[in-house]
Amino acid sequence: MSFRKRHVDHDRRVVVTGLGVIAPNAHGAAAFAGALREGKSGIRFHQHLADLGFGCQVGGIPEGLEAIQGRYLDEDELRAMNPNMVYAAIAAIDAWTDAGLERPARDGGDVHWDTGAIIGTGIGGIDTIAEKLVPRVDAGKVSRLGSTMVEQIMSSGNTARVAGLLALGNKVTTSSSACNTGTEAIIDAFLHIREGRAERMLAGGSEGHSKYIWAGFDAMKVLCRTHNGAPAEASRPMSASAAGFVPGSGAGVLVLESLESAERRGARIYAEVLGGYVNCGGHRLGGSMTAPNSEAVRRCIRGALAMANVQPEEIGAINGHLTATFADPREIASWSAALELPPERMPLLHSTKSLIGHALGAAGGIECVASVLELHQGFVHGSLNCRDLHPELAAYAKRIPHRTVDVPDLRVIAKASFGFGDVNGCVVFGKQEKAA
Repeated sequence: MSFRKRHVDHDRRVVVTGLGVIAPNAHGAAAFAGALREGKSGIRFHQHLADLGFGCQVGGIPEGLEAIQGRYLDEDELRAMNPNMVYAAIAAIDAWTDAGLERPARDGGDVHWDTGAIIGTGIGGIDTIAEKLVPRVDAGKVSRLGSTMVEQIMSSGNTARVAGLLALGNKVTTSSSACNTGTEAIIDAFLHIREGRAERMLAGGSEGHSKYIWAGFDAMKVLCRTHNGAPAEASRPMSASAAGFVPGSGAGVLVLESLESAERRGARIYAEVLGGYVNCGGHRLGGSMTAPNSEAVRRCIRGALAMANVQPEEIGAINGHLTATFADPREIASWSAALELPPERMPLLHSTKSLIGHALGAAGGIECVASVLELHQGFVHGSLNCRDLHPELAAYAKRIPHRTVDVPDLRVIAKASFGFGDVNGCVVFGKQEKAA
């Protein structure tokens, strides 16, 4: 084997060539774009949460999973996977084929050495641990755990499974940074390609719909308990009557690719990743395990714009983290301060969580898919349930659409995520422009 030094070009351009999503309100990029435009909610009442005594009895769970998964995975594969892994696999395969790439045969010998994956998850296989591992071990039935238990409970099980399905030979790993997970994975994958370490990467996040994941948040009383009888009204980012977030699940995966590779194979280009930034507030200046340091948030936004070489006035829309908690007004104030723009000159502000809930480790991935679709198709979807705008946001009222608006000249959209642990991520997408 001969070795040659790979040229590293830190100005290498990275584009989005494929999108895959399985969300509470739609499966597939086309259907998801339609659901965003329509303002379709994926929040529903779930009887099993009521039976278990949850205060919040609504949530976002993708519909029809059993019928969908059989089109992507065989019975042997499904027996070795939990919902978190299944969601990741479906979204990744969809993104792969959407990018115009051929799904490899299961027994094929070729490996895509220049393609990898970073698909994050917040809590991953906790349902497998709770439902199978712990009960069988405590009952003295270790021999009945089966040979796939480890791969189902390891955090990297989602990306590892995707690597096998698509024969990926570059960096394959799983990130986990609470609610910042999916966005951070996309930024990390972008940097990996930009540095010349891969030609393309699948990136995003996945999260299962386990009651064991949602229970901890319910115990913290940070979930919405006020709209169990009206599920579509429960997720209320930026609202004066917001009463906590609604838990969600699913997966969103993007195919990121070097511009050279995409052009070489004639791939459709949805958008360009202009830049991104990740940081932590150090649990100081108001930041903690469960609250953001506003100064860190502002620094994260500014860092992303600096890398993207984008001026504040160029941003047409912001897809915020905006979860329907006390942090929403603080987040928008941080955006305004970071961009140094008064309320009337701010980009359009909206929250995909108003439609699908907060998908935790999958949130950034799903919401980045939404942002790229909006940029590509020239629209900004409305935010549901915030006509009673929080009084601290009154000055921004004209910049917060409640229904979808067409924005044919949308050129730049920013997406941010902020997570437990005082961690932040911001990524900037732009209409792909031809090099001069």
